[in-house]
Amino acid sequence: MLADSTKDTIRAAYARLKDGLPGFRARASQGRMIAEVAKAFGAAGGVAVIEAPTGTGKSMAYLIAGLAVARFQKKKLLIATATVALQEQLVQRDIPLYLQLNAIEAKVALAKGRGRYLCPRNLRMAANSLNDSGQLGLAGFDADLALWAKPPQPRDKQALARLDAAFDRGEWNGDMDSAPEAVSELLRPMVTTSAGGCTNRKCSQFMICPFFIARRAVDDAEIIVANQDLVLADLTMPGEDQGGGIQAWGGVILPRPDETLYVFDEGHHLPGKAIERGAADVFMTATVRQLSRLGRQVHAAYSLTDKQTLGKLSLDQGDAKLQELSDALEELERDIRLAWLPDPAESEPIYRGSLGQLPQPWVDRARMLAVSTGEVQRWLAAVRRAVVEMTDGGPTQEALSRELGMALERIEKQARCWRAWAAGDPDDAPPLARWVTINGEQLVCHASAVSAGSLLRNVLWGNASGVVMTSATLSAGGNFRGFADAVGLPDDAVCLSLPSPFDLPGQARLEVPAMRTLPEAREAHADEISEWLAGNLDWDAGNLVLFTSRAKLDRVLQKLPIAQVRKVRAQGSLGKSQLVAEHCADIEAGKGSTLFGLASFGEGLDLPGKLCETVVITQLPFAVPTDPVGATYAEWLESRGRNPFVEVSVPEATRLLTQYCGRLIRNETDRGRIVLLDRRVVTRRYGSGMLRALPPFRQVIERSA
Repeated sequence: MLADSTKDTIRAAYARLKDGLPGFRARASQGRMIAEVAKAFGAAGGVAVIEAPTGTGKSMAYLIAGLAVARFQKKKLLIATATVALQEQLVQRDIPLYLQLNAIEAKVALAKGRGRYLCPRNLRMAANSLNDSGQLGLAGFDADLALWAKPPQPRDKQALARLDAAFDRGEWNGDMDSAPEAVSELLRPMVTTSAGGCTNRKCSQFMICPFFIARRAVDDAEIIVANQDLVLADLTMPGEDQGGGIQAWGGVILPRPDETLYVFDEGHHLPGKAIERGAADVFMTATVRQLSRLGRQVHAAYSLTDKQTLGKLSLDQGDAKLQELSDALEELERDIRLAWLPDPAESEPIYRGSLGQLPQPWVDRARMLAVSTGEVQRWLAAVRRAVVEMTDGGPTQEALSRELGMALERIEKQARCWRAWAAGDPDDAPPLARWVTINGEQLVCHASAVSAGSLLRNVLWGNASGVVMTSATLSAGGNFRGFADAVGLPDDAVCLSLPSPFDLPGQARLEVPAMRTLPEAREAHADEISEWLAGNLDWDAGNLVLFTSRAKLDRVLQKLPIAQVRKVRAQGSLGKSQLVAEHCADIEAGKGSTLFGLASFGEGLDLPGKLCETVVITQLPFAVPTDPVGATYAEWLESRGRNPFVEVSVPEATRLLTQYCGRLIRNETDRGRIVLLDRRVVTRRYGSGMLRALPPFRQVIERSA
């Protein structure tokens, strides 16, 4: 437990925060959060889930308690966020402010994945490759090592030159999030790299590589700010073997879990990100095409290394392995197309295995593919290793290392999919979701876990020195069961929902107008939304209107009077940051402005005061029922006599609804209204529970006509 000296340090830090922060207001919720973070981190392997509404002062709370305990225990404090915006806020504002107020010197590092940093080698290769065809032109291998997917546009050439010059002069540190020039979707993958495309210390640019410079800073730091994807990537990498059949996880990119105190801010994102981490898909036609291209690259590797055998295979034997894999893919695709005839009326055809179970012939094919893919994977790793370890192979060596590394990553993803299709499911846990879609004319095979619980139990709980998860929305009205199931929370974890520091009944009201239609009548409901907005929204003020589908957003826009459409800024018309900046500028200039947005506008937007005086929620945010991951999980719950709608759908919709409502009141002086244009909260049995679970706004529910 906490030593008295650590408690004294925490109390002193909080006192300095109160004395040194202009306009500071003591908030009981913040004091309680500091105490709970300290208790969780003070217990070996302690876990706390803390729901703390907007205005609590979450970041200062976990910094005050977290750094004090980390220093006493000689551990690292790692803060994982879901968004770049919060990472930047922590690194540029919150952490420096905390350290300054407490006169503390501590090294702070921002950790991101490779793809968020410039790869100097790839930048030079791309810059040197600019000729009329946009190809690399390497010693007879140019057709197989083309860098440019299509001829570069003048703007891409200009951007490349400016990035090169800025990095060369030391004016830019290589962080792609602060690139001095806009980077197109075509250009970005050419000037960054993945783990597979990186040759680490073998690379001639290793000492100036932004990623490895950032990695070295992480090694020296006391406080590390990272994104959740990177933390999950690290936690799922095999670490040092503990012996006796015990496998350690993590500590490859970031500090070892047993030497780290973790704070997962924006923690409501973690279950979804953990599921995504283990998902795999195979685009069948593209994969066969890539194998053909890989064959040519392997030929180049044998020629460049001048070896008769690599990975114990001659070139002819390797070619045969690739052909065997290609044939097996085509045979599986043929089997699927013969067995599954999609309905021509379906815009997005999908075949989902009930309870994750696929037809046995497909499973048998997948089992063979898993074996064949594994053999190619091991051989290709040896081929790439031989290329990487060459001395003075020139630009061809670098290009081949990159291409073969990325091919290995693709093959690993394919192997994961086939292993998932071939494996059985345990009796006491949800099955994997397994499904097939059609993308254009191309068949795509998918596999995914349906719950993050199993993964997090394996790599996080019990391995970390301590974990705190926090967000404004983790529960459904104080009930944490849904979140606990989603992350496999340990039984002894502390779950706490803190009250808002704001006077919500006095500052905001929740209105449910007397709508004639329900969302099930899609077009009629959209038309009535347009009618309500036209007649009841203050178009000279700042507003946010949230939709659950692009189709409904577009239809509402079509039905609005043109004078009001001109005051709308709709998601997708410009980048999110530009839309918000223009919205704020118009409001500050005394003009009205209304943002139309989808789910991503329902969280993370900070529009205080007159920037947002009305939030309109057009529909309860229930998940799409056709999602194969959610559908498989729901089916499993039903098979065990449980009700997925009550256990999963309603709590998750309630959490999202609370998140959307949180866009309105951002500080003590804000005033406004939230309008819910979905009468199901009045007409359906679950509605009253959702209303009770929302923050305590003053509720105004109109009687239906």
